[in-house]
Amino acid sequence: MANKLEITLTRSTIGRLEKQRKTVAALGLRKIRQSVVLEDNPTVRGMINRVSHLVSVKEV
Repeated sequence: MANKLEITLTRSTIGRLEKQRKTVAALGLRKIRQSVVLEDNPTVRGMINRVSHLVSVKEV
């Protein structure tokens, strides 16, 4: 398992549940195609799992 994950917002949060919007914001994503690199841990994996239909993930 990689130490870091590159998470990219691929779909808009418009019309999504408030919980999903806040999860995307907590990941540090604001605009479509914006990417962040975060540590790979169970907390981040859970957040990714909640919004997996909005983001793409790549191991770095």
